[in-house]
Amino acid sequence: MSTDPKTVVVTYVEAVANGDLETITASFADDATWTYPGDVPLTGVWKGRDAIINDFLGGATGGLFTEPPRITLTNVLAEGEQVIAEWTAYGPTKTGKIYDNHCLGVFIVRDGRIASVREYTDTQHVANVLF
Repeated sequence: MSTDPKTVVVTYVEAVANGDLETITASFADDATWTYPGDVPLTGVWKGRDAIINDFLGGATGGLFTEPPRITLTNVLAEGEQVIAEWTAYGPTKTGKIYDNHCLGVFIVRDGRIASVREYTDTQHVANVLF
C-alpha cells in the first residue's frame, strides 16, 4: 500500500465502495479514531480500528441498510498528512426510505495509515431516514 496520504484515503474510500474489507482494515492504524457528529445513535468518537470497522461502519451498513449503500467519491484535497474527502452515500434502508447523503471527512494519515477521521454530514437526514 502507498503511504501518500491522499492515495491512502482514495484507496480506503474505493475499498468501502467495493466492499473490500481487507483493504478497509489495512487502511486504519490500530489506535485510529473516527468522530461522528450530531445526536443520533452513531454519534460519538469511535476509538480503535476494530471499533471503527466492526461497530461503527459495520453496524451502520449491516444493521441499517437492506443492501450496502453506494459510495461515490466526489472530491479530495490534500496537504501534508491532512486529507479532505467528499463523498455521497445512497441506498435503501431498513426503514423503507432512501438514504441519499453528502459527507465530508477530514482524515489524518500517518505512516501510511488513517489515524483519525472527523466526519461532517447531514445528521438530520441520518435521523429521519435511518432511525
